[in-house]
Amino acid sequence: MIEDPSNLSPYADISWEKIDKVKFHTYGAGLFTLLSTALYPISVVKTRVQVGRRNAVHTSSLRIFKSILKDDGVKGLYRGFTTTATGAIPGRAMFLATLEISKESTSKLLSDVNLPDATKTAVANGVAGLVSSLISELYYVPLDVVTQRLMVQGLPGVAKYNGGIHAFRKILHTDGVCGLYRGFGMSVATYCPSTTVWWGAYGASQHAIWKSLGFADGQHPGEVLVVSVQAAGGVVAGAASSVITTPLDTIKTRLQVMENKEGHKPTIIGTAKQLINEDGWRGFYRGLGPRFLNMSLWGTSMIVTYEYLKRLSVKPMPQ
Repeated sequence: MIEDPSNLSPYADISWEKIDKVKFHTYGAGLFTLLSTALYPISVVKTRVQVGRRNAVHTSSLRIFKSILKDDGVKGLYRGFTTTATGAIPGRAMFLATLEISKESTSKLLSDVNLPDATKTAVANGVAGLVSSLISELYYVPLDVVTQRLMVQGLPGVAKYNGGIHAFRKILHTDGVCGLYRGFGMSVATYCPSTTVWWGAYGASQHAIWKSLGFADGQHPGEVLVVSVQAAGGVVAGAASSVITTPLDTIKTRLQVMENKEGHKPTIIGTAKQLINEDGWRGFYRGLGPRFLNMSLWGTSMIVTYEYLKRLSVKPMPQ
């Protein structure tokens, strides 16, 4: 008999040891790839905004979206998608496994600490997000570098590639292994806080929403309400994370796609100064609109899918 998810209280979290890992990752690979397919164009637009030339901050995301469609058609919105979709599968499995194990370990450490339940949930989720992000960045940064190079093809002064493998080989030949890890420090500085804030805000907001609705531990809301609360928590988490970390993401993206010129490698400080010279302090928030939209839509869709997968993949209970 399979454990009935409807019997779980609103505060319940299915432990990693109760999940069928094969079922979870098999179903997850398909569902998360579908989500990525739907939301990938937003990432392309965001990247184009962030690496654009002077006064790009004044260029609307909608105008860039229309420009890509006009110049390259729908395929222009999916440049680098095959590389991302294929490469993200093992990376995602690594991230989710680390996330669950870290969350459970932190929750156990906090079980006897005198803190409100909402705070414990936020801390456990935040620590899990931080640890899983740190580990997964070793895998994801080279994938990001290659994918983002493919996304910005067609812009002035940007190299052209014949797919992900060609881009990988050319970067490796030109800049060595260091080229594949261009912006690694900024990626860690961007995604670790971003992931920590996202998961922490999600855990705290979901707990607060259930409490505001009058549900206590041991009560069993309907599936529609559960999904609605999870989706609302995803929106709150996406909003908080995107506003806090967009400046870091803008610098990171530009570092990863800029070509070396005359032996000079782009630096964090140099990139930041260039943004200020071009658009002032507003330049750091290039792509905030599409990034906020992407993180909110992706976060909401991801968390609803993620929680559904956990419930779907619960191991059969012994008779």
